[in-house]
Amino acid sequence: MTTFKPGLVHAPVTPFKRDEQIDFSTYGKLIEFHLANNADSLAVPMHAGESVSLSDDERIKLIKYAIKQVKGRVPVIAHVSQSGTGVAADLAKQAAKLGAAAIVATTPYYWTPPAHMLVEHFAQIGAATKLPFYVYNSPEEMGGVKITADSVLKLIDRLDNLAGIIDASLDWQFMIEVVSTAQRKRADFQLLTGAEYMISAGATGATGMIAPMAGIAPRAVKKLWDLCAQEKYQEARPVQEAIAALRQAVKPLGVAGLKAAITLMDRKGGNMRAPLENPPLAARKKLAADLNAIAVLADEPRGW
Repeated sequence: MTTFKPGLVHAPVTPFKRDEQIDFSTYGKLIEFHLANNADSLAVPMHAGESVSLSDDERIKLIKYAIKQVKGRVPVIAHVSQSGTGVAADLAKQAAKLGAAAIVATTPYYWTPPAHMLVEHFAQIGAATKLPFYVYNSPEEMGGVKITADSVLKLIDRLDNLAGIIDASLDWQFMIEVVSTAQRKRADFQLLTGAEYMISAGATGATGMIAPMAGIAPRAVKKLWDLCAQEKYQEARPVQEAIAALRQAVKPLGVAGLKAAITLMDRKGGNMRAPLENPPLAARKKLAADLNAIAVLADEPRGW
């Protein structure tokens, strides 16, 4: 398999209109914003894009729209997670037909299968296409269901196209274990971080980063990425601290905070879709105050 390297991956939000229908016009503007601001790849629709609130048909429409909008300028990674193994595998097949460059899937929603069935889940999704396949480990989001280093090794034995793991657990001990053991079996196995804590991830061996915060502060995210790629970790610390502060400002409101922050940067994040809600006025005011206190945001682009 030719090694696919996602690099700095932007994860766009999914904007909704007031009637909760997808606002494709704004989605197109968001994609162009990410492309103009140093995205090496796009991943759609990730959890930051409210994937769990979308029907399978809507997810395919978003992937199709993104691929058409991008026109080959950067790779588009399709997120195909689902509760059912067969459903996720079918999404992977459809995304491959549309021209996705790679596939990513996390552990099944709601279910907590035993380790051997978790391996089976990923094996069937990965086998559905020949595209590079990434498993996504995010136990905090997924009810505590974890991917283990042993499971990764078993998947390597079953899937020639298993490209790597995207880890959002912030469990550095696990990340070190999985990358070191996996690379002994597959030298080009990749570790990507699913959060913008790139100093620790880079020192661990990460060669890619999923960055939802790039929708708010793409220049700071790019600077952090570049410094860590050069292993200038001491120089990267102030930028890392600023992005950590940004994550903490957004985190209490979740995806609604991400969208609200994008809107506060004079772009359009769009409305939420039920059961999530738009932040109340008091929460938006606090978020605005928190953002104003983060100095690096003064250097970020305003508007489109």
